[in-house]
Amino acid sequence: QVQLAESGGGWVQPGGSLRLSCAASGSLFRVYVMGWYRQAPGKQRELVASITSGGSTNYADSVKGRFTISRDNAKNTVYLQMNSLEPDDTAVYYCNARKTINLTEYHYWGQGTQVTVSS
Repeated sequence: QVQLAESGGGWVQPGGSLRLSCAASGSLFRVYVMGWYRQAPGKQRELVASITSGGSTNYADSVKGRFTISRDNAKNTVYLQMNSLEPDDTAVYYCNARKTINLTEYHYWGQGTQVTVSS
């Protein structure tokens, strides 16, 4: 199994910044992609950003230009730098790790960290 430990959430005013961290441990074989999802009250969980072992990134349209995902493969840690935060960014953010075996994806999730953007 894969264990994911998130940190860095909190409260910030609109326009502020936060950096989330996610450290992965356990059986990391074939974990090629890690990313961040978020879920706001009354909404479905959505992909925010993802990054492959090779460094390729993908972002939701709503966060492009404001968020940056990165990873330290040696530390098995992924980061999400969030700038110019908006109230609509308020959500529980979940770290995600994916194993791809025989064209099937297996997802592992962290406990989530709350991000609140308000005055």
